[in-house]
Amino acid sequence: MDNFDKKILESLQQNNRLSSLELGEKIGLSATACQRRLKKLRQSDVIRKEVAVLNPVTFANYVTVIVEVMMKQGGMESIENFKQRMLAHQNIQQCYYLAGNIDFIVVITAPNMAAYEQLTKPLFLCDKNILKFHSNVVMDNVKAGLNIPV
Repeated sequence: MDNFDKKILESLQQNNRLSSLELGEKIGLSATACQRRLKKLRQSDVIRKEVAVLNPVTFANYVTVIVEVMMKQGGMESIENFKQRMLAHQNIQQCYYLAGNIDFIVVITAPNMAAYEQLTKPLFLCDKNILKFHSNVVMDNVKAGLNIPV
């Protein structure tokens, strides 16, 4: 990965809708060169996914809850089962497997607190390997991003 690739990645993290022509003008390459580099970055899995980021304010009453999950015991099977359940659920925005006192941090969105309470049953309460979970309700989303400094 050279400086042009890094400039492409920095630009796309800010605005994924740039055309190859606009991207080339911005970083000093031809549109064709940008297309080739983009294809290579996508094929090599440097660019994993290209998505639309929605404004949560436009969806009335949505809440974000950050949940700390502590397991009773580790073990590959129980950890993998939990990970797969998190990956499969549409309300899970992010899930992190951690080293330290807490085993997982899970970021969940729900239409309201009643809906979040209903989600806790299949996600946490029905799992006999979960020792405890602690919910933190987000009052203000000060900064949320997925940008990686390149």
